[in-house]
Amino acid sequence: MTQRIAPRSGVAVKLPRGALLTVIDPEGGQVSDMLAISADDPAEVLSNGRTFDYEETLRLTRGARLWSNRSRVMLTIIEDTAPHHDFLLTPCSYDTFRHFYPDKPLHRGCFGNLAEALAPHGLEPDHIPAAFNIFMNVPIAPDDTLAVLPPGTKPGDLIRFRAEMDLVVGLTACSAYASNGGTFKPIDFAVELPF
Repeated sequence: MTQRIAPRSGVAVKLPRGALLTVIDPEGGQVSDMLAISADDPAEVLSNGRTFDYEETLRLTRGARLWSNRSRVMLTIIEDTAPHHDFLLTPCSYDTFRHFYPDKPLHRGCFGNLAEALAPHGLEPDHIPAAFNIFMNVPIAPDDTLAVLPPGTKPGDLIRFRAEMDLVVGLTACSAYASNGGTFKPIDFAVELPF
């Protein structure tokens, strides 16, 4: 059954090992920040550094594995119809809004939404790492500068993960203006259990 994350909000989802998680952009042009923690120990979290190191690429798509800070595989991407994802940038937060959008109302962003969703599972805000920013478009220019451009996703684009350990996953419908082309839309997701 597909569930919906309202714009600028977040949820936590339990994923037993072997479960499939599908994240869908129902309207196109919307980012979803994802953070995974071990269901057994919230100090084991998703790590962009370990993932880039072990996968030897910045382009994480079908077949890539997402690793924890303890060098264990947390998730494997088994299907991906989106043109890009980001694993470099931190979840948007009050500080992001102060820095990049000083003329806009403050919002707790994906950081605040992930913190609230994952707090009942033992994750403290100071231990939130870089999220896997599903559908986010962050090109690297020839001079090595970064840009945040609108997502290139079309309605219905998706990414599907298989859980390689028991996890709790935080998911958002991202709140930052640049990440989503200035609009805020929902994100859909579905979980298929392995039994």
